Amino acid sequence: MPGQLTIRNVPDEVADRLKQLSRDRGSSVNSTVLELLAQAVNVRSRRARLEEYATWTDEDVEEFDQALAAQRVIDDELWQRT
Repeated sequence: MPGQLTIRNVPDEVADRLKQLSRDRGSSVNSTVLELLAQAVNVRSRRARLEEYATWTDEDVEEFDQALAAQRVIDDELWQRT
């Protein structure tokens, strides 16, 4: 469940600017404030860094599979019953 914040004592100049930004963007004040807060705490850049490391290209997968290929070979001599 998303958190909820109440912000008190917002100066008129800040409130007016947020309303103007919202109108310019064609979005609500709430959406504008959420976007500005996310930018201020670098949420998007953190997610972008995580995606860089969490996403494999086709080449990455192929390289990984090749590195594991030798470990996937079954040595029949070790598995024969005596």
